[in-house]
Formats: sequence, C-alpha cells, structure tokens
Amino acid sequence: MSVSIDITGLPPERIVFETSPLAELGVALHALSEPGHHPGLHGWATATAAALKPDLADRLLEADFLWTTTFSDVLTPFAGIRGGDGRTGATLAEELDLLDRLDEDRFMAAALEFTCSAQYAAGGPVRPERALELAANRGPRQLDFTRRLLSDPVGVRAWLRRLFEDCDRAFFADTWRRVQPALAADARHKTELLRRKGLSEVLHAVSPAVSLDEEDGRRRIAVDKLSDGRTTATGSGVTFVPSSFGWPHVWVLHAPGWRPVVHYPIAAPELPGPASVELLHLRMEALAHPMRMRLCRQLARAAYTTSELAESYGITPPEVSRHLAVLKKAQLVTTRRRGRYVLHQLDVAAVARIGSDFLETVLR
Repeated sequence: MSVSIDITGLPPERIVFETSPLAELGVALHALSEPGHHPGLHGWATATAAALKPDLADRLLEADFLWTTTFSDVLTPFAGIRGGDGRTGATLAEELDLLDRLDEDRFMAAALEFTCSAQYAAGGPVRPERALELAANRGPRQLDFTRRLLSDPVGVRAWLRRLFEDCDRAFFADTWRRVQPALAADARHKTELLRRKGLSEVLHAVSPAVSLDEEDGRRRIAVDKLSDGRTTATGSGVTFVPSSFGWPHVWVLHAPGWRPVVHYPIAAPELPGPASVELLHLRMEALAHPMRMRLCRQLARAAYTTSELAESYGITPPEVSRHLAVLKKAQLVTTRRRGRYVLHQLDVAAVARIGSDFLETVLR
C-alpha cells in the first residue's frame, strides 16, 4: 500500500524543498491535540497547553479535527491556488493571505476532509447533506462546524484566520523563530542533495518510507503508508515541506487538481528506520501462527538446529524448516553456521521493534 505521485517527464527544477509556517503551525497544533503520537514533545506540549488562555483553548477544540482526524489541506493553501506558482509564504501572515486566495470550492472541500475522507481522491463538489450526515457521526462540534461552514464559508474562513493569528501571538511566533533555521537548513541541504546526487538519493534522505519507482517508462514517488492514493505532478511540480514536529507522520497531499505536497519530519528518535508496510504485515502474519510462536519462545533463549527444534516439539524437520522460512522471510530469525550445524536464533531487537513499527506505520 502506498500513495504515489506520477512525475514522469517532470523537470527536476519543479521538485522543490521549502518551509511552510502555516503547515508547521498545523503540525504543532496536532502535537498539542495528540501528545500520545509525539512522546518526544511531551514537555513542549504540556507547557504550551498550560499557558493557553481558556478562550483560545476552547476555540482550538472547535476546529481540532482539522489537524487530528486528518491533516487538512487548508494548512497548505499554497498547493491549491488555481494558476498559482505553488510557492510557500515566508511568514505566517503571507500564508494566511494565500489561504484567503483559495477559492471557495477548494476551501470547503479541504475544510470538510474529516467528513469525506473516502472521497478525497475523487475530488468534486461537496454534497452538503452527506457532509452533515458524516459530521453528525463524528460528534457535535464537528456537526456545528460543518453547519457554519456550509451556511457561511466566508465567515468561517475569517474565523480560522483569527484563530491562527491568535495562536501565533500566544506561542507559535516564538516556536517558529526557534525551529525555522533548522527547517530552512534542511530544505537547502535537500535541494543541494537533489542537485548533486539525484532524486532517488534525496528521497531516501527525506524518509525511508519514501522511494522512487521507475517501471515501464514511468517515474513515481512512492510513500509507503497504510493507505492507497495516486496523483500526478506532471503539470505542476512537487513540494517537500520539512517539519520539526512531524515525527512519526509523513503526510501527502494528493487531492485532484492540487499540487502534490510531501510533509516530512526532520527529527526522529535514534531508532532503526521504520519497517515497510509489507514487512510489518509479514512479521505480524508470521507470529500469528501458534507453532511459530512456540518456536520463537525457544529461539529467543538460544540458537538451535532444525533437528533440535523438531525433537523439542514433536514435529518433523521439514515442518520446522517451513516455519523457519516464514520467520526468516519476515526478518525475525537469524542463521549462522557452526561446523556442520546450522543454528537459528530469534532476532530479539527486530521483535521488540514490532510495537513501535506498528504504531509508526498506522500513524505515518
């Protein structure tokens, strides 16, 4: 499963790395709303939330599904302006001006992503009755927001701008001053890496979850996620936006007619790279079998030969070999030779990673 961006024939200069203060504000708000997703930010989130005035905290609750249920495209308006150049703003005020320029249809579709996520890739106008029905399923705050948006989109847009401006005064201006230099440095570094080493190299530097697929004369940027989606950048380009708050998320804007955007984290815990969706599936499937679970119990304690394992569990060596093959394909068992014996042992570090791999994968 992945989200793919077709870049066949796209000139290299249309793949750009830029900072976005509004997108970073959105990720910061996500970290405030979902601190469990971001264990490394607990201190910042706790201190920032405690310092919010009650009125601002209440208003953030009214709209928090824009950065919790989904990461709304409202937060990257530079990608949706018809006839625009797709460039981000240098300041939050500039990007809020871009939000003001987003046409009404696109603003409403982006603001209602939380109700129509299944139809995201299809595009098209919002159906008010369906939006209200889905919003009601989400909760009273979402329903109230949807009613206001459908009846007064201009007023809701102005309300959102004031909300973001108040966040800037309350905490984000200081936060942006602190993180912007590192984000700008990362964007410059990735731009230079793209120039010197090429696209495949820079995509790997963005995230192990991002890769270049070249097949049948087509070129695609693939983002390994527990979702499917596709779009094309051949008429516009692709923007990569670094984030100091984003880990473990890699967000991809792939709405029809919008410039594709990949929003990636520049900071992550010092852990091995995240497993692919396919590898995680193999590992969980491998461990779901009761006999393989029993084999793992023994292999976790010491290294054993196939014959030893067969004798321990009363099954034939070929049966053991078949189970070991599944565990090895899932990269959960290591093998080494000692004389004429082949010894198998559980990779405890790989098994220990499954919990965090699963969490990173479903949040990615």
